[in-house]
Amino acid sequence: MSPISTELTAHLKRGLSPLYVIEGDEGLLVQEMSDELRAATLAAGYTERQVFTVMGAHFDWSQVMSEFQSMGLFADKQLIELRIPSGKPGKEGAQAIEQLVASVESLQTAGADLPDKILLITLPKLDRATKSSAWHQSLESAAPIFVVQNVERASLSNWIAQRLSLQGQRVRQGAEGLETLQFFVACVEGNLLAAHQEVQKLGLLYPSGELSLEQVQQAVMNVSRFDVFKLSEAVLSGQVSRVQRMIDGLEAEGESAVLVHFALTEDMRLLYKIKTALLTGKALPMVLKEYRVWGQKEKLMERIMGHLSIHVLERLLQACHRVDGVVKGLKAPNWPENPWMALQQLAFLCAKSCSLSK
Repeated sequence: MSPISTELTAHLKRGLSPLYVIEGDEGLLVQEMSDELRAATLAAGYTERQVFTVMGAHFDWSQVMSEFQSMGLFADKQLIELRIPSGKPGKEGAQAIEQLVASVESLQTAGADLPDKILLITLPKLDRATKSSAWHQSLESAAPIFVVQNVERASLSNWIAQRLSLQGQRVRQGAEGLETLQFFVACVEGNLLAAHQEVQKLGLLYPSGELSLEQVQQAVMNVSRFDVFKLSEAVLSGQVSRVQRMIDGLEAEGESAVLVHFALTEDMRLLYKIKTALLTGKALPMVLKEYRVWGQKEKLMERIMGHLSIHVLERLLQACHRVDGVVKGLKAPNWPENPWMALQQLAFLCAKSCSLSK
């Protein structure tokens, strides 16, 4: 898979610098950018690599200084990586960084060729006070700083589509494609590494070309013993006791609460759309075909559609909206604060509404 074009890509096309800084909290993207720099330095003959990770107040900064400043006549060129996960190098570290920057600047002032050592410093996203510190200001004066931006939910579907395109895959056009990406986002929201892994899985499971919603659902869900889509079947069947067991099982399996909520909400939204269409005079078989409902779900919806009113479905959708906030860490009146307890209550409400023996 080719790397996605970045500011770093454009910079590297112009040549290497003796010092680089990469900042950001999105581990996958920081890793990919670091890999891109490593590949460029390796191609330029920097065959050795040394990594230092600053952990705690007792880190030995003299090792970094010694390694960076040592110049062996016959030594291989080296990339030195200095990782500061906390973003706080401490007093000694701040002084060491300023000294490292001074060494780089002196070489640049003298017009020297690229040194035998290239230094890469990786940092998390920094607050304004840290960016205003003397050591960070010194980095800004001497090094290109590449800030990795988080991929927010609103941009995640485009990010997934772009990643799929890099391996020759794409979702279908139109409503199904949008639903496929929405499903994918609900499964991996907040975990870009998981999104990356699921994209790679799709590349291994399916050939280049279009991916259907069903293919993506099967690929994402086939690791779960308690299948979220079996939960959907239990809810639509009105099997309250089975719903409780499955919710407990999904939680125990470490399933995503966001994914469970997505599955419940999609079913209630689909029921609402079908009911609305029926109220306009359309025939149920035609509506089910229009919304691509088939198999076991088609039978279940045919069974329950006669006794589910539009007002009940409106209340269920409102409940789904409330629980969406709970799952994302917000409080909702008359709902448990624990996401799984709220999901269980929501699933019970939906199952009872779908049951013929209410």
